[in-house]
Amino acid sequence: MNKADIVKFVAKTLKSSAAQAEESINAVLAGVEKGLKSDGEVSLVGYVTFKTAKRAARTGRNPQTGASIKIPARTVVKAKIGSKLKDAVA
Repeated sequence: MNKADIVKFVAKTLKSSAAQAEESINAVLAGVEKGLKSDGEVSLVGYVTFKTAKRAARTGRNPQTGASIKIPARTVVKAKIGSKLKDAVA
């Protein structure tokens, strides 16, 4: 299922237009982004918790040449799946 499929599902479920459903989904995703940027954590209780984490700089290898490369430090997003989602999929 991709974003277009989710838009169709939401539009059908809410009996609204696809444009309205996409606008709603985009608003939710923007809220998740804003929450991660400002608080570093977004929690949808029972479904998923997103957290930011710092990944330290490290040395890696180019698989084609074997040469060492420097991989810079960065912030990554990690997700922890909640019990309701685990039970729904199981």
